Amino acid sequence: MDYSQIIFDVADHVATVTLNRPEQLNAFTNTMMRELLDVFDRIDADDDVRVVIVTGAGRGFCAGADLSGGGATFAKGGSDVQTEVGVPRDGGGMVSLRIFESTKPVIGAINGASVGVGATMTLPMDFRLASEHAKFGFVFARRGIVPEACSSWFLPRVVGISQAAEWCYSGRVFPAAEALQGGLVRSVHPADELLPAARALAAEIAENSAPVSVALTRQMLWRMMGASHPMEAHRVDSRGIAERGRSADSTEGVVSFLEKRPPVFSDRVSDGLPDIFPAHETPKFS
Repeated sequence: MDYSQIIFDVADHVATVTLNRPEQLNAFTNTMMRELLDVFDRIDADDDVRVVIVTGAGRGFCAGADLSGGGATFAKGGSDVQTEVGVPRDGGGMVSLRIFESTKPVIGAINGASVGVGATMTLPMDFRLASEHAKFGFVFARRGIVPEACSSWFLPRVVGISQAAEWCYSGRVFPAAEALQGGLVRSVHPADELLPAARALAAEIAENSAPVSVALTRQMLWRMMGASHPMEAHRVDSRGIAERGRSADSTEGVVSFLEKRPPVFSDRVSDGLPDIFPAHETPKFS
């Protein structure tokens, strides 16, 4: 797929995805949705990529849904993708679910306005770093709609139910300092230091950690947030240790440590991940 609303680049094992409608503050469209779904498929299939950074071109990260359609913007209920019973699927939710399923860690480098879907699509990212100029807003109630992009699941898990409720009920836009205090972002940086900070974090992961282990760990951490008892985590952990303990990566990780040299991990994410989630089935939309 050729991209018209995002830019995709790979360097030093890090993919950078840039939302690219700067004149519209990177407002979200169905085209952008499809391009994001496609690029995450490409990233997962590319073993050279070990970490993903998502940022925005120009002054904004993503100012929310494109409202150029006027008052009828949300009348169709979502994207142009429908279920078998004719219910339009929320496009932001499709992107959030795809990021959730990513086998590579995802870092949001939030350089400016991050409002509506521009905020909610970042929630399944593993880390959010913000420019001091960034602003956030879960503005749905002020537009007469409700939160989307699976944010009713992600946001309370990221920041807690009371903070999530305050931001969603009020719909107000708030600065990066409040996002940091509320636990939405990891750190706040001067504008010219944001991408270097994101790249430094990405490099720390890409250069030192086994990609397959990172992919499995990512799924373990996210999926176990919904577990009903620590025994579920114990089952998953036990299967994961047994599977990875037999791997070439495990041998290399120990030997390289003993030999005091950087590891060279050979296992590939594209070869598939071991199934360590007993009786796990991804829910279907219906």
